[in-house]
Amino acid sequence: MNSHVETFDYVVFGATGDLTMRKLLPALYHRFRDGQIPADSRIIGTARSKLSHDEFRERAEKALGRFVKGDALDAETARRFLGMVFYASVNGAEADSTWPNLLELFGDDRQDKIRVFYLATSPGLYGAICQNLSDKGLVTDRSRVVLEKPIGHDLASARKVNDDVGKVFPENRVFRIDHYLGKETVQNLIALRFANPVFERLWSADAIDHVQITAAETVGVEGRGDYYDHSGALRDMIQNHLLQVMCLVAMEPPGTLGADDVRNEKLKVLRALKPIRPADVDHVAVRGQYGRGRTGDGIVPAYLEELGEGRQSNTETYVALRAEVHTWRWGKVPFFLRSGKRLPAKVSEVVIQFRETPWSIFPSQLQANRLILRLQPEEGIQLSIMNKDPAMDSMALRPANIDVAFEKAFSTRYPDAYERLLMDTVRGDPVLFMRRDEVEAAWTWVEPILDSWRERPDTLRHYSAGTWGPDQARHLLGSNRQWHEDM
Repeated sequence: MNSHVETFDYVVFGATGDLTMRKLLPALYHRFRDGQIPADSRIIGTARSKLSHDEFRERAEKALGRFVKGDALDAETARRFLGMVFYASVNGAEADSTWPNLLELFGDDRQDKIRVFYLATSPGLYGAICQNLSDKGLVTDRSRVVLEKPIGHDLASARKVNDDVGKVFPENRVFRIDHYLGKETVQNLIALRFANPVFERLWSADAIDHVQITAAETVGVEGRGDYYDHSGALRDMIQNHLLQVMCLVAMEPPGTLGADDVRNEKLKVLRALKPIRPADVDHVAVRGQYGRGRTGDGIVPAYLEELGEGRQSNTETYVALRAEVHTWRWGKVPFFLRSGKRLPAKVSEVVIQFRETPWSIFPSQLQANRLILRLQPEEGIQLSIMNKDPAMDSMALRPANIDVAFEKAFSTRYPDAYERLLMDTVRGDPVLFMRRDEVEAAWTWVEPILDSWRERPDTLRHYSAGTWGPDQARHLLGSNRQWHEDM
């Protein structure tokens, strides 16, 4: 049962964009339907588009119809939810005459309510919007701000974003959102390790050979070409999502589940990463860009074709990295991180590959145990073990899987990651959000890779859409290891 939250005003800047319609409004609807959101709360969309409250509600209603699945959407609940939705046409980054449109929604009766300002805009606007919120008197002691990724495009710009926002909001009221941390399976990493000694006692170099963390997509840039071409897979997925997942896999047990205790341990992992020197980049990183190829949708165009006729680009749509965490627990255990577009399957997973048995008494070839944590599409846990083949009289073995699909195991709808995270911002609980020093430590580690690639455009490899990336990514693992799909 989800716990109730206090009455709040949720103000979304960039509310006419895809994120608001596809994720934020459906997430808030589900929590309203579950009875978690008080009826006198409000969701206020803002953007430069000139819309009335009713026109914005019509857009919101269409979004719910498209993105709320099955029988979760019912007309009466949707009607009451849409009654909480308002709109103000505001140019958030400019101190212009549009701000009264928002100010008029806040009277004396709302001064003591929680206010969450969600910035679903370009990161370059974060500082200006926060300063305007302060100048217009909208920031109270019960206000917080939510920042969507990316936080900058390198270390210097990340620091500037953090500095600018920090002039208005103290660190404990800044919520840097990473939707991967809201996924139940990612959160369950903490429970799996620290509530089950059988795993935690194996969670080290003594038993684990290596770790793979994968986020694979079958789609291309899907109309996001201009954004993606200035970002690329390393900035878009590795620097935030996958490094955060790696931190939860590798961190030491926190003293408590309090936000600072958990985030202190994650920060230690980031600071323990082996620094990457320019001379090492070719040995620990592979980048690629997809070309024309065949997927389940048939022949699909190359990345450059999707960008537009005549465009040239060295932006990577695929990255595979080898990382090392220099601690006693993880010495000599490589972490392989990869993410790419136009791959054969949509899957996000963590594979814990255990070491092989040092000696076998069985006639069959043994496969080392694997623990697979599925983040999507079907969240769950799978443990691969060796088992006697019941069809054979001899002691012949074959691998078998112990598989737990969370949605089936708990007989409940598994919430979207944004549902938990949006409510945590209302509660003021930052445990699943990135702290400033985490963001900057992650940029510090990846920046040498970006610098090297900028100076060495010839390192870009090509792969056909519908394949698992450049061949060089297989070589990254070495001769005695394989990516999970090849095992």
